[in-house]
Amino acid sequence: MTERTTADLVAASEPFEPRPLGDLVARLEAHDLLRHADPGTAEAVVVRGISYDSRRIRPGAVFVAVAGDHVDGHAFAGAAVAGGAVGVVVESPISGLAAPQIVVASTRRALADAACWWYGDPSHELSVVGITGTDGKTTTSYLAAAALDAVGLRTGLVGTIETRIGGVVESDHEHQTTPEPPELQAVLRAMVAAGDTVAIVETTSHGLALDRVGGVAYDAAVFTNLSHEHLDLHGTYESYRDAKLRLFEGLSGATDGHLPRSGIVNGDDAEADRFAAATRSAGARLITYGLGPSVDVRGRDVEVAAGGCRFAVTTDGWDGPIALRIGGRFNVHNALAVVALGRAWGLDPEAVREGIESVPRIPGRMEPIAVGQPFDVVVDFAHSPASLGTVLDELVPLAASRGGSVVAVFGSAGERDTAKRPLMGRIAGERCRIVVLTDEDPRGEDGAVILDEIAAGAEQAGRRRGTDLLLIRDRRAAIAAAFERARPGDIVLLAGKGHERSIIGPDGPAPWDEAAVAREILRLTGFEDSG
Repeated sequence: MTERTTADLVAASEPFEPRPLGDLVARLEAHDLLRHADPGTAEAVVVRGISYDSRRIRPGAVFVAVAGDHVDGHAFAGAAVAGGAVGVVVESPISGLAAPQIVVASTRRALADAACWWYGDPSHELSVVGITGTDGKTTTSYLAAAALDAVGLRTGLVGTIETRIGGVVESDHEHQTTPEPPELQAVLRAMVAAGDTVAIVETTSHGLALDRVGGVAYDAAVFTNLSHEHLDLHGTYESYRDAKLRLFEGLSGATDGHLPRSGIVNGDDAEADRFAAATRSAGARLITYGLGPSVDVRGRDVEVAAGGCRFAVTTDGWDGPIALRIGGRFNVHNALAVVALGRAWGLDPEAVREGIESVPRIPGRMEPIAVGQPFDVVVDFAHSPASLGTVLDELVPLAASRGGSVVAVFGSAGERDTAKRPLMGRIAGERCRIVVLTDEDPRGEDGAVILDEIAAGAEQAGRRRGTDLLLIRDRRAAIAAAFERARPGDIVLLAGKGHERSIIGPDGPAPWDEAAVAREILRLTGFEDSG
């Protein structure tokens, strides 16, 4: 018998009853998006789907023309109609189009509204947790899902690594954490149909700024931290921060009978006050967490060991230890965020603890690779200056304690934030014995230029090309070079790809599995699994 997939569950829950186009027009008008609709024609048209991709139009669908990074959907409205679209949503009228046109103020916002309309606003039938921040979203999501399941709340997940619907798990092979509205709303509807009661949605700044999560009724928002990232989209740090604040500003309104609207804020972060203020302004319950003395959920007595860490938690009504099975002191904050969510929702703290402690590993997050080699290898998704620095600050003293040092292999994505590249180079150059720069996802950019920009920062920190700074575009060769130079007691950090299953170049994605490649190279070098 073939096992079900998340795609099967989504397909099974798809609305099959056609709906009047006039209902969509009325909704857009009620939400102050409508500017003009062809009079009368919309009333006689029935809708059988929503799409923003003219290549995937099916007969009876409404096509929403959205401007993307490289192309404008308005240019493909004619192709969508030829493919069977019964209406188009546009920002400017298109002459000669043989289908009703709905003119709106923003097609991005209209796409979110249309997707919510088509799928029947599934977020109102779930308790939705949004997790945002520069780093820690995925780890916090995994820990939260385990904790919520442990207290008896059946939980779905939309995240960077995987999608979970009704207990069915499928890896996410796209490099997009927060899906576009039709895909997101379809998954949420499938969760409802599968009996999930809570949905955890990793909510990125892209998802917020580009209205991918528009119309989602969040019951809780979790803020992990904020640092330099994604300025290619947002332009400034302040705009990046403000995009994330939108998640907390949206906590206002009724709870639909679900768990209390709550804002969970890292009290140790420099931006904590802003996120706390946004929570209060929305009228939601505020719970802070961290290692500082004035938070609601406080971690203390942190002990880091190989493969995990132990710490104690003090909060109102509960005081107890947690043994986290995931390495990295910084993951204490991610676990505390989940304890804080449990407190906000009045969940059994012992069950929350058991759920957190049940998570053995998270793919591509401080993931150890061991096949008998005399040095450690760690795969991590760190791809921002802050996350790279945090991971290295964890690994450098650990290596030093046994007479070793750190060798780092990483790159930086093409067509993304360029300002962070020299920052990452300097951070690695200051902390590592050897820095190996390689391709991450160059996309349409010249990979050699990307590596030169990172190298400039490493050279400022004293690294020398050809000696302790290597530029090797081929990622497999770069990893092999790092292993060749590693000494007993060293730690080799493979950063930037983590769980991802492809490297995106000018010709599109090529298959890639960082952990598998690392094991293969080590075995080819002659090391054997130790068991």
